[in-house]
Amino acid sequence: MASVLVPLAQGCEELEAVTIIDLLRRAGIGVVTAGLDDRPVRASRGTVLVPDVTLDEAARQKYDMIVLPGGLPGADHLNDDPRIRGMLKAVAESGGFTAAICAAPKVLAGIGLLEGRRVTSFPGVLDAFEGFSYSDDPVVQDGRLITSRGPGTAMDFALTLIENLAGKDKRDEVEAALQRPGHL
Repeated sequence: MASVLVPLAQGCEELEAVTIIDLLRRAGIGVVTAGLDDRPVRASRGTVLVPDVTLDEAARQKYDMIVLPGGLPGADHLNDDPRIRGMLKAVAESGGFTAAICAAPKVLAGIGLLEGRRVTSFPGVLDAFEGFSYSDDPVVQDGRLITSRGPGTAMDFALTLIENLAGKDKRDEVEAALQRPGHL
């Protein structure tokens, strides 16, 4: 079974975080949510999320994928954490997947993981960075890098993650059970 780390920072976008966690778990993928400290996470709209473990505990395990939810100031907190940057680099170097949505692709940009790649993000988030090809597509995959635009694209983003980790049949199974229009 694939293993995925979803770091949760104070001020993360709850719609993105919960959609990612929920859909991956529906697909039978092992998801670990990790707080940057040992406190519950108050998301950007006030929803309180309780991570499975702290990031220090999560760092003891290897992951096939790390997925960063966006939101502000959540993405800024992820960006400021050297443990997150180190874990992302390690997963990328080992051939794993790195994925980020909304404001979180700036974390990947800051450590050079977007260099020469095709990416997307919430509009304007990557304006201060160079060296990649920007797309307005809802979800963009370039090799083992997957990015997405925001809360409205979270479900398509999560389904793309499932397809990469568990295959198209599993994606289709999860999507059919969601009763999404046009996917029944």
